[in-house]
Amino acid sequence: MTTQPSQPIRIVLDTDPGIDDALAILLAVASPELDLAAVTVTGGNCPLAQGVRNALAVLDMVRSDVPVVPGVALPLIRPPFTAEETHGDTGLGNAHLPEPSIQASQDHAVDLIVREIMTAETPVTLVAVAPLTNVALAIRREPRIVERVREVIVMGGALDVPGNTTPLAEFNVYVDPHAAYMVLHSGLPITLIPWDITSKVLFTQEYVDQLLRIDSPVSRFIADATSFYIDFHLNYFGYAGCSINDPCALALAFRPELAEYETVFVDVEIESAKSMGKTIADTLNVWKQSPNVRLVRTFDQTAFLALFMERMRDLAGRHANS
Repeated sequence: MTTQPSQPIRIVLDTDPGIDDALAILLAVASPELDLAAVTVTGGNCPLAQGVRNALAVLDMVRSDVPVVPGVALPLIRPPFTAEETHGDTGLGNAHLPEPSIQASQDHAVDLIVREIMTAETPVTLVAVAPLTNVALAIRREPRIVERVREVIVMGGALDVPGNTTPLAEFNVYVDPHAAYMVLHSGLPITLIPWDITSKVLFTQEYVDQLLRIDSPVSRFIADATSFYIDFHLNYFGYAGCSINDPCALALAFRPELAEYETVFVDVEIESAKSMGKTIADTLNVWKQSPNVRLVRTFDQTAFLALFMERMRDLAGRHANS
């Protein structure tokens, strides 16, 4: 039996929306175990301005007043790299949400992350499902967040499988490998869920059809967004479904028992052009480095998908057309 926390876990969700980022936002809104302080945005799956618009539109759809806070548009050193072929021209696949009626915060994501972590009465969890640019600069802005944050859950890296962006590198790390290097070497209490794990968590058309039984803009959005994503995964990976990476990371904030973990040292390649962004787990301790991550080694995808569908059905029902 899962013991629920006495009060919701306050989180900041750092994103680059993105289809699976949008699903993570919806899961956060739908989960009473969480107190979503803000959605911070960086460039990644789509340019920063488009990502901010996407986050606002998704939150507006479910009538949420969670702040959307723009952050850093570009990687620390490398040129921008986006993923239109994966997420579509707008970042939300075939979904076309109305222009949001809410506006982005005038705050900056780096400032928000620092302030939330440093001033919270109880420690904040940072869930980072985008290139780690905002997180790296938050560490530079205020190094004390390393000791103050409750946990940093990162979706990124490909350790024992090929990358999804290059033969070796996963997208979030490849976009800003220098930021990933800074974060991994910072001393933050990191839980890392890599592409090795999330690629196997497939959201199929069967799940979409179940949600479409509820006449709701939430159901239609999920169907339209993931139709593009499912087609991409079939054509590119041969998967009969789409990997919903970011909601897996989000779920670990309140259901850590979904995973089994290994404490290990993980590093990032930042010098070689061909292997740029490759993440390496020193499982044999060859480098004699202290472990820097709690690495997800197994994940209960059946339990997670049941949880995700339960929350999406509830959210769709709350916003059903009458």
